[in-house]
This record gives sequence, structure tokens and C-alpha cells, in this order.
Amino acid sequence: MYSIYREQTLPINLQEAWDFFSSPSNLSKITPDNLGFKILGNAPEKMYPGLFIHYRVSPLLGIPMKWTTEITQVEYQKYFVDEQRVGPYAIWHHEHFFEETKDGVLMKDHIHYKLPLGLLGRLVHPLIVKPRLNEIFNFRFEVAEKLFSMNEK
Repeated sequence: MYSIYREQTLPINLQEAWDFFSSPSNLSKITPDNLGFKILGNAPEKMYPGLFIHYRVSPLLGIPMKWTTEITQVEYQKYFVDEQRVGPYAIWHHEHFFEETKDGVLMKDHIHYKLPLGLLGRLVHPLIVKPRLNEIFNFRFEVAEKLFSMNEK
């Protein structure tokens, strides 16, 4: 198992953070274009426990694949959890936490994941998967910073 932990403070209130990040349609706004990310079908405005979201992504070499996540837990304005049900990982468990602070909202992402293919998965992790995931989460950080720092002005 591998894990990623990221945190970011944004100069917005808890309601603004929750409204943006709990809306499945906003995921495309914080995902790099080169992933070819597209939600398949209609996603509701807000997520809820038991929601399945179907995507098409092209994470490597432009090869499209389907990815389905389930929103397994939601506590309003505190956290939500998505877990892969179909996709490129053997396990994908992503926890999103929101906490109001004097500077705005502290967001924390904690991802646990496991690659398929045993030894081959472990060999490609440091060469391909980990750098790609860092690129995606760095992009999200930068886009959120730009989107919400504009609210300050």
C-alpha cells in the first residue's frame, strides 16, 4: 500500500469550500487536461453516500479507461470519502477533510492506494505512478489556489 497526504489552506469559508469540492461536476476543473477526464452520464449537483460516479480517464499514453468511484461516507462540511470500484488501482481510498481556521479552510487529502500486477506494479510505482499522482495533486493545489485567491480581491 502507498499513501499520499496533502493539505492546503484556502482563504474561503467552510460553506464555499464544501459547495465547490463536494460537487462532482467541479472535479474536471481541478484535473489536468492531459488526463482526458470526463464524467460519463449525469452526476448530481451534490454527492451523497452510495453515489457511483463513472469517468473516462487517460492516465498513461493517452489510453482511455473507465474509472468508477463510490462516495462511501459524507459528513456535511467535515469530510467525504471516495473509493474506486472499477479502475486502474487494486485499491483506491481517498479521504477529503475540511476544517475552518482563522485563515480560511484547511483542506486535507489522504489517499491510500495499491497497484495491481504485484512486482510489476511495485516496479512502475516510482517511475510512472507516483510522479503522475504528484503531478495531478500539484495541479489541484495550484488551481484551487488561483480560483480561491481571486475571491480575496
